[in-house]
Amino acid sequence: MMNETKDTIQKDDFLKDLLVLLRETFEGSPIEGSAYLDPGIGFFNTIEKISADEASKMFTSTSIAAQTEHTKFYLDRLVEFIEGRTEKVNWDQSWLIETVSAEEWDILRAGIKGSYENVLRCLAEVDTWDQNNIGDSIAIVAHTAYHLGAIRQLVKSV
Repeated sequence: MMNETKDTIQKDDFLKDLLVLLRETFEGSPIEGSAYLDPGIGFFNTIEKISADEASKMFTSTSIAAQTEHTKFYLDRLVEFIEGRTEKVNWDQSWLIETVSAEEWDILRAGIKGSYENVLRCLAEVDTWDQNNIGDSIAIVAHTAYHLGAIRQLVKSV
């Protein structure tokens, strides 16, 4: 009988590579080498340059504030799923904010940074990477990258 080996992902290797992509998505990439076409661009430095009025400007039924709130909501829910949540999510609730005052915009920007830090904490605490939490963690990167791209397109119009 042949020996069968199972391909596995080493926890530390997976987490290291995942964190590189997450940090680049949120904090921006180093000057040389990037997973994105625009080196140095991340979620935080993109929204930091935007005023509350600009964040509230509606473009084809969305705003930068709405995209930011949706991304924050998504991060918070995915952490809950990684930590064991099983209840269904009402994703429509993630699109309730469209416009923000200057104070609300500051709170939202601080809130998404807090959500990101919570994602980092959550991922560092995962003991066993299974199909569900691997999928959830990759979804965080892909989903955030999509909304970063949407926001970057909206920024061109403000």
